Amino acid sequence: MWRRRVIWLTILGVLLVGGVATYLLYPRLILAAYERYPDAVPDQLLYLVATPLPTALPAPTAVANNDQLAVIGEQLAALQPTATSSPTPTLMPTFTPQSPIANLPSPTPQPTPTVTPVPPTAVPLPASVRLENIEVIPQKFNNCGPANLTITLGYHGVAVNQLDVGAAIKPNYDDRNVSPGELVDYVNNETSLQARFFVGGSLDLLKQLLAAGYPVIIEKGLYPNAWEGWMGHYLTVIGYDDAAQEFISLDTFLGPWDSSGRRDSYDTVDEFWQMFNHTFILVYPPEDEAEVLALLPPELIDPVTMWQATAVTNQTLTTAQPDNPYIWFNLGSSLTHLAGLTDNATLYASAAAAFDQARTIGLPWRMLWYQFEPYEAYLANGRLDDVFTLSDAILSTEGGYHVEETHYYRSLAYQAQGNDTEAEAALATALELNPNLPLTVDN
Repeated sequence: MWRRRVIWLTILGVLLVGGVATYLLYPRLILAAYERYPDAVPDQLLYLVATPLPTALPAPTAVANNDQLAVIGEQLAALQPTATSSPTPTLMPTFTPQSPIANLPSPTPQPTPTVTPVPPTAVPLPASVRLENIEVIPQKFNNCGPANLTITLGYHGVAVNQLDVGAAIKPNYDDRNVSPGELVDYVNNETSLQARFFVGGSLDLLKQLLAAGYPVIIEKGLYPNAWEGWMGHYLTVIGYDDAAQEFISLDTFLGPWDSSGRRDSYDTVDEFWQMFNHTFILVYPPEDEAEVLALLPPELIDPVTMWQATAVTNQTLTTAQPDNPYIWFNLGSSLTHLAGLTDNATLYASAAAAFDQARTIGLPWRMLWYQFEPYEAYLANGRLDDVFTLSDAILSTEGGYHVEETHYYRSLAYQAQGNDTEAEAALATALELNPNLPLTVDN
């Protein structure tokens, strides 16, 4: 009798431990299965392990008025493009907030030959293009940037592993974002190839680059399902088909995994690419520099004219699509970069007004995981409460906590308040999350 009781107690203990283990582990197992085979996991299972998502970024307390928005067009009309006798490309400069605590220097331009851009060739493009000898790889957790860079480097004959690329760019595995500039710096500093990133791309330019034999990494929005919500994503475009009106890409998150390529309509690509101001990255052998630059519109060669062109484009689009938050956000980003490049402080006020409009309409809650210009515009206008409100929203989730730039801009806001203790703590957190941040600390 005693032995039977022990046996039953043992069985119950095993079942209890197994049940607890299953309860604790099944969310991870479901998520791991979804990451590897997203089409095989039913949405019902995902909802069982889902954490309720925030709805949107906080709206501003004060809405931009029509006078503030109207002045943007006047400012852009008054700006004169900066002319240079021999424009040369540079890595895209980043606005550097002035602070005694920390300073983010602009990337050092890479030496390049003097090249005079020429208009795109008048030769008609092929009706379809599909680059060969380029293969997809499934990305690791939040590793779409390094994974897509690995694909493109492999196409050009440089074999790397996405985990090695990721470790070099984002030492913190949980880092949710790798910026285009970080990907470009890796190529220029760690490989024999050259890389540049630009904003203001177009579908026609995308096709022209593909027809010339260059895969293009684009930064875009992604909405896989209601459970995961909106997020940023990199995608390597490898072809197009005019008859089907489709682009062909290698998607490291969605597949397919046989390298046949994912097909999306021209309109779909443009819609989600617009969410990141039509940002794209080019990787190429250094000896192809002249050829690559000749393929680009002249306004993209010089940073000032590039950001001005995107500002004008987005300002025009606000009239046609006034309820599109991404257009307003892009306008604010372009004005922020223009303000930093031209030392025109009035543009920061217009940028902040554009960001206010975007937030009023409603931006995805992950928006500031990837793009940080609102912090810069609000800091430049002394609107510290907006910096804290937005960074509080980002830091309220585990994923957002690991975006080191959030802590950095928060440190600048604390410093502007005169709260040096909190400023230094926030900066220390940023550096702990990514020791590779190009910060210089003044003691």
